[in-house]
Amino acid sequence: MAGEPAKIRVLLADEQALFREAVKMVLEAEPDFSVVAEAGDALHAVAEARRTRPDIALVDAELPTLTVEELTRRIKSSVPDCGVMLLSPRAELGTLVSSMEAGASGYLTKDSGLDQLVEATRAVHRGETRVPSKLLGPLLGRLIHRRRDEDEAMRKLSRLTRREREVLALMMRGADNAVIAQALTISPETARTHIQNILGKLGLHSRLEAVAFASGNGIVNRLVQVAAS
Repeated sequence: MAGEPAKIRVLLADEQALFREAVKMVLEAEPDFSVVAEAGDALHAVAEARRTRPDIALVDAELPTLTVEELTRRIKSSVPDCGVMLLSPRAELGTLVSSMEAGASGYLTKDSGLDQLVEATRAVHRGETRVPSKLLGPLLGRLIHRRRDEDEAMRKLSRLTRREREVLALMMRGADNAVIAQALTISPETARTHIQNILGKLGLHSRLEAVAFASGNGIVNRLVQVAAS
């Protein structure tokens, strides 16, 4: 009817059809929800998200065919405004952190009450983030620790000259000394010297350690941007 508020469009993705049906019945008994699609595996969930463009995707954290991180990333890439809430059989900090980093906005264990599911789904639709209270402290601790590690990594990176950052960015792409020399119009010996300087300033011992350092501290994109500019 004209003037009625739009319903919250929901995608349900769970391997168990009975679970999907139970959640669907609960949601559609509410006046503000409409289940627009269902899926039994992660690839199907991504396809249904693209087809129906839901407001919220309620997805099992252990769906087959994709990791929960990749599933979340693909849904958010296809439908940026879709809020993703993970439904997990158990409270796992690692899964929570990785899913949040991939773009999820909510995390609920399956032993939660159905009223909690309804309320959390509405909250995610409002733009809020919902996580189990018992995981909130560990989550903040993990994020603070990671931020400190990234800050320390960036402090070390700031010791490098612009040319050394360009060399490190090329190392991230798998370039050897000859390729680095050709890309930067320098000699292979100069490229080797830059690499030794990079290792010394970062306190590392090998090219592999340098690549792992940049990969593990989330600075790959910044390095690539420096090399491309």
